[in-house]
Amino acid sequence: MFSSPFPEENDRAHAGSITLTDDTGRSLDCYIEHSLTVDEQEYVLLLPVDSPIEIFAWQGEEEEEEAVLVDDDAIINQIFATAQAVLAEQNLIVKNSAYALTVAGDLPPVEESELFTLEIEDEETELEPEQLQLLANFYYEDQEYAIYTPLDPLLFFARMSETGQPELLSPEEFRKVQPLLEEHLFNEVE
Repeated sequence: MFSSPFPEENDRAHAGSITLTDDTGRSLDCYIEHSLTVDEQEYVLLLPVDSPIEIFAWQGEEEEEEAVLVDDDAIINQIFATAQAVLAEQNLIVKNSAYALTVAGDLPPVEESELFTLEIEDEETELEPEQLQLLANFYYEDQEYAIYTPLDPLLFFARMSETGQPELLSPEEFRKVQPLLEEHLFNEVE
């Protein structure tokens, strides 16, 4: 998208941070990676402070097995304590954050044998396959689960309200302002 949007790790202390809050009151602390104003409206590109994780349930027979993303809050609540315990063995703290499950702590180094490529099928757009790193496997009530973290950063675009609070852009709003945001980001990077 644009070159090197992420400051070096030790520069993050100088980067601003902000908290996103969802409808249920959960929060997600984010670094402000970039801020820009378009038509007198301030927009921010946000990167979560903690690493996002995704939990998949393995379903089907051995040869036909497929990973299905667990996105049902009821199931996440059931398996959350087990996922916490499994990741605590790696000194990772699981958080049920707004918009994404996250872990605090140092992720293990990336190993090729632990990578999983997720190909998302979408009829409207052609999406790039997502590479995920396996963090742990566990069982809950005879169901196998796997916890992964995406290799690509999870970014959020938000507009700043008049009260200074970030408001995530809906997919429709993002599609409308995306060309303007990209144009401004490219111009500022050059």
